[in-house]
Amino acid sequence: MAQAREAQMVQLQEMINEHEYKGWDFAWKSDVTPWDAGSFQPALKEILDDGIVPSSLIPADGRALVPGCGRGYDAIYIAKALGLETLGTDISQTAVEAAEAYRASLKEDVDVRFEVSDFFSIDGIQFDLIYDYTFFVAISPSRRADWGRQMKKLVKPGGFLITLVFPIDGDSGTGPPFYVRAEHYEEVLGEGWTVVADRVPEISLESHKGRERMIVRRRL
Repeated sequence: MAQAREAQMVQLQEMINEHEYKGWDFAWKSDVTPWDAGSFQPALKEILDDGIVPSSLIPADGRALVPGCGRGYDAIYIAKALGLETLGTDISQTAVEAAEAYRASLKEDVDVRFEVSDFFSIDGIQFDLIYDYTFFVAISPSRRADWGRQMKKLVKPGGFLITLVFPIDGDSGTGPPFYVRAEHYEEVLGEGWTVVADRVPEISLESHKGRERMIVRRRL
């Protein structure tokens, strides 16, 4: 399983190197999705179950965003767990179609929608909660400062930014996923945030053990 995942990771990197952002759609069409765990992240459930994001601080008509949502597992889980109007975005049309198909397969009434969208172009809307898992490490490190500015723009004052820092590995010099450490988020987010949780999840996927850290910030 691990070898197959590594082989897919090499394929993915080749697609992104050749086609740039369009490579993500090539990957989905070719079923080269080594990040797809088949379910929401246990670390996300742990944070929400523990009340790190208090429901009392999120309005009943609040909104959540999951950029780079893939098949939509986490976006759907957030919508169900917090009752937020949740938007999952992805730059790949095929990924969005997969997310819509997955939601339909659940046969549940979930307040979530998916759309093809460039995170950096989102404007005119703010969110009470944004969740980033593998999106930060999927973009080129040269765009991380843009990521920080956009997060500051999109998270409402008092809103939450949940980041699942993964994979915390050595610097291979290639990507995606690109080399990441917790401080890399801090560097580009700058001032105006308070950290409300920073911990290694108690429960992780087998492939994530010892390689992830969950950090929750609140916008001042």
